[in-house]
Amino acid sequence: MAASSSSGRVLTLCKQFQNVCKISSAINARQCAGNLTKCQIHLFRGKSPLVAPSWSSPISAVGQYRALHTTISRRGLEEFFDFPENWGETNVKSGAPWTAKQLRTKSHEDLHKLWYVLLKERNLLLTLGQEAIRQRVQMPSPERLRKVERSMIRLETVVTERETALRLLQTGQEKGRPGTWRRNIFGYVYWYRFKEYAIPWYMNKRYKRKRFFTPKFVQPHLRLRLEKYLRERARKANLKKQTLAKLKEKFPEIKAPSS
Repeated sequence: MAASSSSGRVLTLCKQFQNVCKISSAINARQCAGNLTKCQIHLFRGKSPLVAPSWSSPISAVGQYRALHTTISRRGLEEFFDFPENWGETNVKSGAPWTAKQLRTKSHEDLHKLWYVLLKERNLLLTLGQEAIRQRVQMPSPERLRKVERSMIRLETVVTERETALRLLQTGQEKGRPGTWRRNIFGYVYWYRFKEYAIPWYMNKRYKRKRFFTPKFVQPHLRLRLEKYLRERARKANLKKQTLAKLKEKFPEIKAPSS
């Protein structure tokens, strides 16, 4: 009887200790939730999340702020304007535009970085142009915008060349989306790019409605259209000759154009 009573007391004490542990863990969870809510309130009010508040311990602050990140603005809107030392200058020194030969020697990663550098520079120059229009003054060195745009066009051309070469090696096709020259119902020839359909072409009613052929009754109209085009071209050539003849008669010293 004594052994059974002592074992019962031990079990009762264990259950009480377990209940106490559950209650303490619940209280700690509530406190953590409250601290996180206060942290969020401070964050949305504009306070820096990197500074630990006075109501929290350093260890809990590190755990709370670990998942929060903010981007530090270095310059802000100053990125859209030129350097202060160039303000008021009529001429700003700039280098030559990038050539295709120079860009072909760069890696794909370097071209990717250079594209964003040129894009940022173009936005800056466009902002300067609008500001010059607003102030009714001359934009300093407007040729810089043409140089940047020329460089961007050449960079895009080089990237397209590399994609085409890689596609030729992998698939043997020059264009990313293959196609073929086709003639529509009105007799016009155009480039048709292939598309993917969920059903075969001979069961696709939408594909059949396109009619990649020219009916026989359209052939006379094709001849009439060609005749109209040739007459229009001959009329423009005769008008140009008559205009040159009148100018030659009025101004004998004028030189006739080469073409």
